[in-house]
Order: sequence, then C-alpha cells, then structure tokens
Amino acid sequence: MAEVKNSGLLKTDTGILQSQDACVVIVRTEWNAAVVDELEKGCRSALEKAGAHVQEVITVPGAFEIPFGIKAYWEVHKYKDDRPLAFIALGCVLRGDTPHFEYVCRAVTDGVVQLNMVLPVPTIFGVLTVDNQQQADERIGGRHGHKGEEAAITALKMISLLKSFKQPTTL
Repeated sequence: MAEVKNSGLLKTDTGILQSQDACVVIVRTEWNAAVVDELEKGCRSALEKAGAHVQEVITVPGAFEIPFGIKAYWEVHKYKDDRPLAFIALGCVLRGDTPHFEYVCRAVTDGVVQLNMVLPVPTIFGVLTVDNQQQADERIGGRHGHKGEEAAITALKMISLLKSFKQPTTL
C-alpha cells in the first residue's frame, strides 16, 4: 500500500529552493464538497507555511471538467505577468454502482497527464479516487496523511525543479 511515510515527500526542504514567489492556481470540484474543502484547506495551509500563495481558486462542476478549467485558465494568463507557476487539481470521485466511476477517473487522470505534457508548468494530481467515504476521510488528515498538503508540497518541488533548469551551472 502506498503511504506517504514510505517516501521523502514530506521532507519539505528537499527540492524546494525558493517558494516565496510561487504562485499556484487551485482548480477544484463542486462534487463531494466537504472532502474537497478539506483538501483545499490542507493545500492552502502547506503553501502558506512555505511562503507561497494561492493566486486563484477556480471551481468546476466535477472532476471531468478539471483539465478544461486548467487549460482555459492557462490560455488566458500565459502571456501575463501573473501566470501561475503550477496548477493543483483537487477533487474526490467516490465509487458508485455504475461504471461511471471508471470513466471519470480515467478521464481526469488522462487529462492531467496531457496537461503535464503540453503546458510549460506542472499540474499536480490531487484528486482522490476512492471506494467510500471512509477512504476519503483517511486521506484528508487520517491514517493516510493529508493529500491536499501533499499536493501543495509536490507543486512547490516541481516549481523548484523547473527553476533549477533555468539557473546557470558552474563547473
């Protein structure tokens, strides 16, 4: 079972160079709002703790619409000084009685992968895909950590990675 304690992710200083100027846009869903509210709260808290800030929160109806929301925002802001350095996708898809769960999970996952291939800034996958409410609760501060916080830390590390590519190296 994948657990955050099995990774170095929460060693937040590792890979984070300067996050004071990190502007992040959160794109979140209306569905399962109580869970997504907690994901956002954890995400904001981790970003603020690191000195970064949330530039904007965009709310889309459901997880299926997250990739479109991110792409549309980027297209409007890509040439502006306030363009984001990363996007964080937050949502919660709970399994139901129909195959709809698989279609939505696949679509949002594939959409985020595509965004990471075409946008010059990272899109972080903070979408819970769970079988039940208990599993969701375990991932918003329960035994599996806080996936909103983890998404924020991942965003900061990816921003730092991009910045490291732009810095001149000394030999």
